[in-house]
Formats: sequence, C-alpha cells, structure tokens
Amino acid sequence: MCVDYTNLNRACPKDSFPLPRIDQLVDAIAGHALLSFMDAYSGYNQIFMHPNDQAHTSFIIDRGLYCYKVMPFGLKNAGATYQRLVNSLFAPLIGNTMEVYVDDMLVKSHAAD
Repeated sequence: MCVDYTNLNRACPKDSFPLPRIDQLVDAIAGHALLSFMDAYSGYNQIFMHPNDQAHTSFIIDRGLYCYKVMPFGLKNAGATYQRLVNSLFAPLIGNTMEVYVDDMLVKSHAAD
C-alpha cells in the first residue's frame, strides 16, 4: 500500500512560516569578498532514474511506505516547511557565514584567501 498525498493541498491550512526578505539577504552579503552560490533545486547531486523504473520505486521509513509517483513534492506548504528545516539546520551559520532562501544557499566570507 502506498501513501497518496494528492489531496493534502485541499485538507491542510496554509503554513504562515515567513520566508526571508530578498532585500535583507542582498544587504547581508554586501561587502563580502567571496560568495559561493548553491541551488538545492537544481539537483547537482541527484542521479536520475530511468522513467520506466520510476513506477516500481518505493522506500520505507518509520512513518510508512512512499512510492515515487506520490511523493509529497508540489504541496502548498513545502516551501515553508523546507525553509523551517534549513533555518534549523544552519542556525549557527545564518547571518554569519551563510544566508538561505528556501533552496538557494549562499556561503560568504569577508576574506578572499
């Protein structure tokens, strides 16, 4: 049995977790000599699966069985949930050596060496 998440957008209330303001992020990187941009959405570390195999792919975690075709991507709260996750993961770094906007991450340094 697979978990189907397609109806969750209608059933779940909107998550009001605030996303960072772009103008504040731009101000936060001003004056830094070295910047490294990373885009988690682009999937640089992903290995693509043959389309014929996707329907046969599932994995088990402690909360159930997940099938490829019903993965919870595209849900209305995914952005806010992901922002909350990266904020908690990178909390000691955000504002110091890192800035994060959903799946766009920037590492910054005052010194270029």
